[in-house]
Amino acid sequence: MKHAAYAPPSSKWEELKREIKEAAPELGIDEIGFATAEPFLFLKNILQEHRDKGYESGFEEPDLDKRTVPALVEGQPMSIIAVAVAYPSKMDNPPKSEPGLRRGILARSAWGRDYHLVLRDALKRLEDFIRERVPDAVMESMVDTGVLVDRAVAERAGIGFSGKNCSIISPKMGSWIYLGEMVTNLPFPPDTPVTEGCGSCTKCIDACPTGALVGPGQLNAQACVSYLTQTKGFLDESYMAKIGNRLYGCDTCQMVCPHNRGKSWQQHPELLPDPEQAKPLLLPILDLSNREFKEKFGSSAAAWRGRKPIQRNAVIALGNFKDASSVPKLAEVLRHDPRPELRGSAAWALGRIGGPEALAALESALDTERDEEALAYVRRARESLAGEGKNQSDGE
Repeated sequence: MKHAAYAPPSSKWEELKREIKEAAPELGIDEIGFATAEPFLFLKNILQEHRDKGYESGFEEPDLDKRTVPALVEGQPMSIIAVAVAYPSKMDNPPKSEPGLRRGILARSAWGRDYHLVLRDALKRLEDFIRERVPDAVMESMVDTGVLVDRAVAERAGIGFSGKNCSIISPKMGSWIYLGEMVTNLPFPPDTPVTEGCGSCTKCIDACPTGALVGPGQLNAQACVSYLTQTKGFLDESYMAKIGNRLYGCDTCQMVCPHNRGKSWQQHPELLPDPEQAKPLLLPILDLSNREFKEKFGSSAAAWRGRKPIQRNAVIALGNFKDASSVPKLAEVLRHDPRPELRGSAAWALGRIGGPEALAALESALDTERDEEALAYVRRARESLAGEGKNQSDGE
């Protein structure tokens, strides 16, 4: 008589994990994985080296121990649950940018409802699901602003692999995914990390507008267009030319990724873009009050830094379009806007567009501008146009 191979009974935690995975779609979660809560020892030296090279954005948690050692306010962390929510990469019938009606673009991560809220809602549903079954469970959820490194957690939990573009790439969903995690004292059995990788592909590194991807999986955040669009001060002129018409964020390294080819996720209606918000007209942005800005962009992740960066980026975008019809508005910003960063950016934009009206606005600002940094932008733009005029007359 042949005996069947012995199979140990599933533990209650394996059973609960299976239940959670089956329920994930109803909870609004597209991918879910389980990892141990062991410290991310390998990561600390990487983060320290990143800091030493000046590559941090400044938005990170400064304590590297907190970023690499999972913790709970109460109890001993035993597991981390990683979640991913997929978002769209394509817009139906996007409005066209035309002369006199130029448009900017928000990164896809800022389309639809603010993803922080979407992920928090999903994690709250997950918490409720677990608490119904384990009433005394200790759980702490994090979304983006948490102390742990989302990508390290997601990679350990088997959501995907860490791409050369510094995104987690899911074999099924690509990198158009938002990440969140939950630390818990429940001892779930861990999932197996994904072994797939980028291979020899360097499309993202080659396509990065500013060369911020300094190596595979190495990002100089200080040079990243996504970071630059979120800063509030003056921008270096070499970066301004490379921002293009981006108002918030940058998708280039994901758009060129072969793992994202043909992928766009439409299953979350709240994440679908409003075309007039995701690809807005530039000139009206410059007239928005704080209240109007919140009404237009307040539901988007792009609103978290306020209106100043978006308005400055709109000025830069107008300069990059080199559309002469925007000169009167830019001249108005240069003359009357109370913020030096906007006036300096307008000077740069007028220098990019050129023409007699732009030159006249810059020459007038030489007499009225009192902020030294803004004045430096005015001088450089004026010299650039004056030099162009001289070259044209020499050529004639």
